[in-house]
Amino acid sequence: MSENRLYQSIAVKILALIESGEFPAGSRLPGERDLAERFGVSRVTIREAEIALEAQGWIAIKTGSGVYVKPRPIDAHGALPDISAFDLTAARTVIEAEAAALAAGRISDAEVEELEALVAAMSDPLTSEEEAGECDRRFHLAIARICGNPVVEYCIHLLWRMRNELPRVRQVYSRVCHDDGSSRSQEHGAILAALKSRDPAAARAAMRSHFQRLFESMLEATENEALAEIRRHTEQNRERFLATTRI
Repeated sequence: MSENRLYQSIAVKILALIESGEFPAGSRLPGERDLAERFGVSRVTIREAEIALEAQGWIAIKTGSGVYVKPRPIDAHGALPDISAFDLTAARTVIEAEAAALAAGRISDAEVEELEALVAAMSDPLTSEEEAGECDRRFHLAIARICGNPVVEYCIHLLWRMRNELPRVRQVYSRVCHDDGSSRSQEHGAILAALKSRDPAAARAAMRSHFQRLFESMLEATENEALAEIRRHTEQNRERFLATTRI
């Protein structure tokens, strides 16, 4: 990778961390040395990436103090659209399935172990629902990183922002994920098995299957809510009618 493209790639990775909330507005970024070690590049490349992000309005470089994340501009491209959980899940099915296929062709043994630890934690009955949800997030973002394409990685970070920051979407996901803990851990195990086998087609299929089941669960939950609302209105009408007949 050319030096020019390398600093741009690192800028995208840092921006993805800002977007995901790891480095929130007002926080100080780790030092050049720490970031260089994290991304496996030189401090010069980190410096160039930070200069690019400062020019875009994402960070402020304060000499002698450090680098700080700026509040997101109102008109920034980071503003999230008003979408449904169904729209988001359909997009995740396409993008994350291809990320899994890419990751299967380049995953290392150490990265397999990283994913194994996350799946094990998800499956552990002692793991709280909140902790399992965090393991779920880290599992998907790790695959995004492993796939090796910074644009795909950025897109998946953005999808997770939508999942966690849009109230309507977060509510639907929280409700469905509360009821499907065992299915979730099994499906992540299937994705992991395909990645461990270095089988892109199987990894793509496993990820698609995961989201297809999630989509169906959302449909079922929505239908049940609609039926419950109909029953509630029916019962209210019945009570009003009975009250009238007693007069």
